[in-house]
Amino acid sequence: MQDILLAVGFGLVTAAIIALSTVALSLQYSVTNIPNFAHGELMTMGAYGAFVVQQRIGDNVILQAVAAALIGGFFAWAMNRFVIQPFTRRKARNLVLFILTLAVSLVYQNGILLVFGGSNVGYPVSTGSAQHLGPFIFTTEDLMIMGSAVAIMFAVHLILQYTKFGKAQRAISDNRELARVTGIDADRVVSMTWLLDGLIAGFAGFALGASVGSLSPTIGNAFLLVIFAAAIVGGIGKIYGAMAGALLIGLAMEVSALYVPADYKVVVAFVLLVVTLLLRPEGLFTSKRAGIAR
Repeated sequence: MQDILLAVGFGLVTAAIIALSTVALSLQYSVTNIPNFAHGELMTMGAYGAFVVQQRIGDNVILQAVAAALIGGFFAWAMNRFVIQPFTRRKARNLVLFILTLAVSLVYQNGILLVFGGSNVGYPVSTGSAQHLGPFIFTTEDLMIMGSAVAIMFAVHLILQYTKFGKAQRAISDNRELARVTGIDADRVVSMTWLLDGLIAGFAGFALGASVGSLSPTIGNAFLLVIFAAAIVGGIGKIYGAMAGALLIGLAMEVSALYVPADYKVVVAFVLLVVTLLLRPEGLFTSKRAGIAR
């Protein structure tokens, strides 16, 4: 029983990191309708940005997290501004835009290789002392990751429900042309959505690197399948479904490690993805007519 509780505790931390990444991806997809396969690289660049701050300034976790978010946000905004947006204005098909995200992914990944090399680098972050929280044992780092994930997801909820920007996002998600007719600056909203996606993805990369304790140029890309699995299980493009999907995937991956080799945890996420696509392709936690904020 103790082993299961420990696995559930690890699963909650993993779910928090997955939820951050999946919510960002789902938000961007719901507004743009473009599956972004460079999302993992945004996480990677955020993680390396935090690493650079640690090396240059010192072990200030807040500065590292802020740097990670800003770098992820900048590269997501730049990707839309200089690559995606020009093709969107020319009415390029979604297949073309999808291929563009793959191309950007390769450019970003090779840029990281050029600057930092291909070897793993240590990214030690002080974990603090272990603390009992109910039946679970968490380090200070674990609590910070979970707490920040809850805070960011709550902030996304507030933005979607109570701000003019969030209402514009929901309108564009439902019908972009109708939103334009009503006076919404769709290009600006889309650009800001990419920026928000990158900010959250960069922070998620920092959380992932801190949790693993080392970085590699493929750390985000290797996590991408898990992110898409959580997004599809929860309902692709559905924010709250993404949160639920991330929780299910995170717990399933860590608990399964008690019964199968840890290297197969990603396979568990893939199995859940395939089962969902076969039985309920619209997602386990959403209805067929659910919108962005449901």
